Amino acid sequence: MDRRAFLALLAALAAAPRSAAAQPARRVYRLGILAPTAAPHASEQNVAVTLIPKALREMGYAAGRDVVVHARYADSRLDRLPDLARELVQLRMDVIVAISSAGVRAAMGATTTIPVVIYGNFDPVALGFVKSLAKPEGNVTGVLIAPAGTLAAKKLELLKAAVPGAARIAFLAPADPVGIGPQVRETEQAAAALGLKFVVTEVQAGDYARAFAALAADRPEALFVGAHTFFVRDRKRIIELAAKHRLPAMYEWAEHVEDGGLMSYGSSLVGTTRRLAFYVDRLFKGAQPGDLPVEQPAELQLVINLKTARALGLTLPPALVARADRVIE
Repeated sequence: MDRRAFLALLAALAAAPRSAAAQPARRVYRLGILAPTAAPHASEQNVAVTLIPKALREMGYAAGRDVVVHARYADSRLDRLPDLARELVQLRMDVIVAISSAGVRAAMGATTTIPVVIYGNFDPVALGFVKSLAKPEGNVTGVLIAPAGTLAAKKLELLKAAVPGAARIAFLAPADPVGIGPQVRETEQAAAALGLKFVVTEVQAGDYARAFAALAADRPEALFVGAHTFFVRDRKRIIELAAKHRLPAMYEWAEHVEDGGLMSYGSSLVGTTRRLAFYVDRLFKGAQPGDLPVEQPAELQLVINLKTARALGLTLPPALVARADRVIE
């Protein structure tokens, strides 16, 4: 082979596409999800643990090709969360999404290096999870459900507007004193300011029938359902029992109202989980959690189900209905 032919061969080899073997390996991210609830049923789509992977798919992450999700569920046994968090750390997650204050505490106890994305209705500064909302520092950031406090006072005000004659309000709480405590205190203060009698009933071991029987014995005129991941998962059972006991009730999400609850006030479940997925994407791509502000929802909605109101024999004040961002007929 003469020199001219040899140089032509070298040029052709350099221009040829690389083989698949020579291509750099595609990065597959590992996302851990730590939840205090049981794993959702196949039919349950509107819960955070199913909406987060869906939001990532909408952003272009294909399951198995770009991201592998490792979800761990405590099955309502909060004492299991620390062990489950350590398991995710041992599996070398790139990011851990921790749902509820108990989940965040467990994740922080298991790692100080893996980014932890928080999701829930609590004050992360007061609980010591972050230095400040604007500058979290450390390995924790995330998305909150409520903008300031727990929205409990505003929800109670709206519930009182829906049932003007109510003098006694029941508060349904999960067996999670740390996670629900701030809501109870805020609602109790709001009830005192409105001159309402306020009674708390706790759901023990998922026994909703027993909790509602105890609640009904106090003869409340309305029900305030605490904002908690347990109550998102079990919302259909709660709505069914509220209807059975003919209790007008305030819920956390619009999805509660779509499923037959009377009213809700707050942020969007789908919207907040999409923002959560945005944070996960940023962290996958190298952002530092301590530099990402903890996000609070900018938009809140009042949703009312008039069909449920009619079934309860409740005539809602026109002014309240006019305030609603969405009315379900």
